[in-house]
Amino acid sequence: MNKFYLITNYEKDSNLSITNKIIEYIESHGGSASYQTIFSEERSKVDESLIPNEVECILVLGGDGTLIKAARELVHRNVPLIGVNFGYLGYLVEIEINDIERTLDKLMDNRYQLERRMMIAANVNRNGQVIHKGVALNDISVSRNGRLKVLNFKVYVNGQFINKYSADGIIVSTPTGSTAYNLSAGGPIVEPCADIIVLTPICPHTLNSRSIVLSADSVIDIEILSDRTENDDFKNVNYDGSDICELMTNDVITISKSDMYTNIAKISKLSFFETLQKKMNNI
Repeated sequence: MNKFYLITNYEKDSNLSITNKIIEYIESHGGSASYQTIFSEERSKVDESLIPNEVECILVLGGDGTLIKAARELVHRNVPLIGVNFGYLGYLVEIEINDIERTLDKLMDNRYQLERRMMIAANVNRNGQVIHKGVALNDISVSRNGRLKVLNFKVYVNGQFINKYSADGIIVSTPTGSTAYNLSAGGPIVEPCADIIVLTPICPHTLNSRSIVLSADSVIDIEILSDRTENDDFKNVNYDGSDICELMTNDVITISKSDMYTNIAKISKLSFFETLQKKMNNI
């Protein structure tokens, strides 16, 4: 491949020194590259219209969060992504700044592998109508925002009632997202190319609520129940920590495996478990 596009987190490379260095190297070796900058906050979006149709690989400069944002917002492009890491060791971004040229050589020489990561999608249903749709690479979570009050909800899998919860919320995670919010909430770590979905309640107010590991073909329905005060404020569903949709009592969030995938270009021979060990030792 020799046609590249860069998505730079401006907060990480504000003077564009690394961005320009990458573009200059690609062009000096017979390739082509252009870029756009984004910010971390929700109002900053990747402008898909700026990305040429012939692009073969998208380099994402930032961290795991920047790459996840790009993956979600470019889900229809089906172009391989690879991350350039700024700062902490990430699970998804694998190129270190001091190793950029060697990595670009491998990419342009087609010495890379593709990892296909499953994504999950959700519909928010209210009074029989879909009011919101979204997709996530890491996780979709349902929670109460703002006040310290529990959220009451029921969970169904493939139409079968599973449990009723009083909790701070629930996380529906992909294997990729198992090392993110799911892990912080006590959920299991899953090999990222597995084909499963993990349900993890957030701070449940019972002693017998644990994570549930489901087949990727499962359809999960989360029904929002009354909080006894009939106050519908501060409930929401969010996708990878952003793209928030406010919820009301009796809303049903239907979550299932998406038809779309994120393709991650992988250069390093470092296994997931080696990366996991390094990450854990750095905490």
